[in-house]
Amino acid sequence: MPSLNLAIDRLTNTGNHQHFAIWVVNAPDPGGHTLRDCFWPENLTGLWQQWHEMFSTDNPLELFPEETPSTANPNSNNIPLAVLPPGNGKGVFLMQSLAIGLWRWVFEGKILNSMSYAQGSANASQTPLRLRLEIRDPRLIYLPWEIMQPEVGQAAISLYPNLLFSRTSSKVDPLPTLKGDQALNILLVLGEDARELQLQEEADLITQSLSDSASIGSNPLGYAPCMVKTLLQPTPQELIAEVSKGIYNAFFYSGHGETGPDGGFLLVRPGMAQNGVELAQVLSRSGVKLAVFNACWLAKPGLVNDKAVPYSSLAEVLISQGVPAVLGMRDVITIPESKSFIKVLATALRKREPIDQAVTEARRRLLTENGFNNSAWTLPILYLHPQFNGEILQNFDDGITILPTLDTNIPDDIILQSKASLRSLSGGLSYNLQNGVTYIGRGGNNNIVIPELSVSKRHAEICFRITQTGNTPPTRTYFLKDVSTYGTTWIVDSNSSLQQIPGKEISLQSGMQIKFGSTRSQSWVFNIEDS
Repeated sequence: MPSLNLAIDRLTNTGNHQHFAIWVVNAPDPGGHTLRDCFWPENLTGLWQQWHEMFSTDNPLELFPEETPSTANPNSNNIPLAVLPPGNGKGVFLMQSLAIGLWRWVFEGKILNSMSYAQGSANASQTPLRLRLEIRDPRLIYLPWEIMQPEVGQAAISLYPNLLFSRTSSKVDPLPTLKGDQALNILLVLGEDARELQLQEEADLITQSLSDSASIGSNPLGYAPCMVKTLLQPTPQELIAEVSKGIYNAFFYSGHGETGPDGGFLLVRPGMAQNGVELAQVLSRSGVKLAVFNACWLAKPGLVNDKAVPYSSLAEVLISQGVPAVLGMRDVITIPESKSFIKVLATALRKREPIDQAVTEARRRLLTENGFNNSAWTLPILYLHPQFNGEILQNFDDGITILPTLDTNIPDDIILQSKASLRSLSGGLSYNLQNGVTYIGRGGNNNIVIPELSVSKRHAEICFRITQTGNTPPTRTYFLKDVSTYGTTWIVDSNSSLQQIPGKEISLQSGMQIKFGSTRSQSWVFNIEDS
């Protein structure tokens, strides 16, 4: 997917504190790389202050409190002054005025030309354009860049049908190798919350939104399974231990938090806080691809002596530590708004849509339900790692097999506690099997790689399913299927003879021995730890 990455930073050596540079970091064509310097218009500051007063629950915020206003080129971007109309039109006027003002300040001259060229490249390839904006001056992070729009009557940049908008950061560690997932495995954490709604009720609402979305649409079989594990006000130790299991690709948090220089804190339990940096490290090394925070402080930098600290918001700390995608709310979001947003987001993710596309769909739902003159659609802020393609699940185009739909009535702890393994009898290697499908073969994109010439690039699959009959307790069942070129997958039967299973799917029992490829190849034993 074509990508255009922009960066904005303040120039500190020019003698003018409102002198900025805007440049293209990445473009579909090398000719699209350009830079321009410009001055921040004073009337845009006025628009922001009025917008913040109307649409934000936070305390008033000055963009440049420690400095005197600049007088150099204040109207260089032709941004109109905010003359508020009387009556009910004030909100719409402020929303559009700030949106157009921000757009005109960013997309002017060569920057606009690069944007137009990138959109043309995307249209030619019949794909959306991925636009990522990096704000390096911490004070400007507070601004709602998601509302930018070119003119009255045109869509905001985060609502464009053929453009996927997100924020990003360049101060990052390289993205670790990400495995292809076939199921959405979510850890839902409910932390300290001062709202009157009971935590268990909120957990039920969110879990239902995440789990029931498979029934939406005309082709429910196209939806990936979604499994949710809930932690109610865990201790920091319990939270870290659960994430460290490495079975989740999405992390959802709802509750309170506090800003700080190193990502701040999650208030997971009364009197107990989870440090942002520690959370970032454990999420990254545990394979979590998406972290979602229903907490109003996520995108705010930490303040020291009323000065914003660069790269200190939790989103930037998580991205810098290698978490591919982070989503948070710019301000307080209500329970109905949160439920609506999460439901559409989960549905889109289960359709294997990229994260930024799923967020765009969920944002449109907030706009439809609450209107343009309501700040709900402006609340979600998405950060993507600059090396991340936005995919949390493998797409059907990658050749994956559709998994059988799981029974959502089965308890989450049963679904998530898959403890089967495949162990080599000769080499001492042991692999834990996936919750969905474990791919076995010679190719490097398999979950278990067997580097033998007699083994096909994609040789066999072991599928994990939950089965339940009547009122009997649900059981874990594993099935082996041969997909090799010559049908050379073998089972060692009770008489120590080899049984070939070309094209078949057979149920596996703990202790079974399997051979892949040649009959002289190493033997593997299938084992269920709690059998």
